[in-house]
Amino acid sequence: MNVPRTPRLRTWIIGGALAASGALTIAAGDNYFEISKNLEIFTELYKELNVYYVEDTKPGTLMKTGIDAMLSSLDPYTQYIPESDIEEYRFQTTGQYGGIGALIKRQGDGMVISEPYEGFPAAKAGIWAGDEIVEVDGRKIRGLDTEDVSKLLKGQAGTPVRVLLKRGEAEPVEKVLTREEIKIPDVPYKGIVDATHMVGYIKLNSFTQTASADVRSAMKQLKQDGARHLILDLRGNGGGLLREAVNIVNLFVPKNEPVVETKGRIAEWDKSYRTLSEPEDATVPLVVLVDGGSASASEIVSGALQDLDRAVVVGERTFGKGLVQQTRDLFYNSKLKVTVAKYYIPSGRCIQKLDYAHRDSSGKATVRTDTNLVAFQTRNGRTVYDGRGILPDVAVTEPELAKVVGGLYAEDILFDFATDYRRTHDSIGPPERFAIDDELYHRFTEFARSRSFTYDTESMQAYAKLEEVARKERYYGHAQKAFEELKKELAPDPAEELDLFRTDVEEMLRNEIVSRYDLQTGRAKAALVTDPYVQAAVKVLTDGGYTGILAGTKP
Repeated sequence: MNVPRTPRLRTWIIGGALAASGALTIAAGDNYFEISKNLEIFTELYKELNVYYVEDTKPGTLMKTGIDAMLSSLDPYTQYIPESDIEEYRFQTTGQYGGIGALIKRQGDGMVISEPYEGFPAAKAGIWAGDEIVEVDGRKIRGLDTEDVSKLLKGQAGTPVRVLLKRGEAEPVEKVLTREEIKIPDVPYKGIVDATHMVGYIKLNSFTQTASADVRSAMKQLKQDGARHLILDLRGNGGGLLREAVNIVNLFVPKNEPVVETKGRIAEWDKSYRTLSEPEDATVPLVVLVDGGSASASEIVSGALQDLDRAVVVGERTFGKGLVQQTRDLFYNSKLKVTVAKYYIPSGRCIQKLDYAHRDSSGKATVRTDTNLVAFQTRNGRTVYDGRGILPDVAVTEPELAKVVGGLYAEDILFDFATDYRRTHDSIGPPERFAIDDELYHRFTEFARSRSFTYDTESMQAYAKLEEVARKERYYGHAQKAFEELKKELAPDPAEELDLFRTDVEEMLRNEIVSRYDLQTGRAKAALVTDPYVQAAVKVLTDGGYTGILAGTKP
């Protein structure tokens, strides 16, 4: 009885398999046909446009516009990189370029050094922020834009560049600099931020090929200095290489622990990444600082360490980028950076916030509602959620910076005051002890008041909208006096706000002045003194709550 059934079953299975195979083949064939058909249409359209359009076209610009429009319908991370942008792309991925090691910015028609990098040619040659660049290799700079001047200063490492600089009212001075391979450090600062409890601090700005080696080196140095606790600062770190994120997690967790899985539309991107080496320190109490600018690789590090209950995450909810990109080579030295997968951290959650496959009526990517979020468990059983970035274990909310500070920055008032201060004061002592006293702040406010500057506020933006609507609906005429009085009350008074928001202004001024003497290290030291995130991290590490948070016994 059973004998005849077997061949039929096998026949059915094989037949079913063939049918399925056929369906896949047909589906793939349909897809290839669609691609081929649309490529032919696009090629024909592009050719006809360039031949017959009423005005001359710029074929390269026209094609770039078309490509960018097509990719914008997908997600913001899938990008076409033309040959002209390859050098910028290389800098973003490696942090390296050949040059003198200084940021520049435009002031009026001129160009000034805005910040020399510590240890590189400009700083070693004694160039200061605020020095005006008059000529580069004999070419006058006035009137050129920032990109043009940057190209003149950049070049192959080892080559000379002549720069004519003017400092204040002094006569211009020529300096011959030898360009170097400039590598923006992944770890711009490390140090002990609490000498009483020996809390070490590491700032990680990017995830280039050297990130994990730099963090490892910083950890070793801090431990030699006596650090018994660590803070890893990922605020503002927009990510980088996935492998470096895995390697950094590996510095803190044992070998063979899961860190991240990627899953794509094709099997090639279904991968699991585990720690491969023995850790640098698997037990040191660790806090990871994050904010809304912490994205991608930063979220892999903070999320994996949270899911494994290896670190307390402190700060603000992270950006929510759970997508992985790969770069593909195209013809003519151009490239395509394309989203190929989503990633999942050890608890199994994907923290991607925006759903680019589903858009609302205005074309914006949708966000899942709170009721649709899925709960996951950390290793110790703490509840965490997908779809919203990494929610910190301890929240820190920094008050919004006063608007007057934005006006001072926009008009270079802080920058110019610090430039003058540097030219008239040889030293300021240790950067972490430098303070703005009453006399110095009074001088600054006089300097600021001598420069007319304005800035907008959300209150004034809301008022402008209200007035516009009132005029449209013809209520304004009836209430004109009330409107004028409200406008007067809401309009910011820079002179008054310099006193009202002295704490905010003073902090920015202190950092700006300190950076003129001790560059990036000085700026970091000065900022950490009053940093509320760092203060919260030190409290978590030293008040006895750290273990309870990781165990889920302390809210």
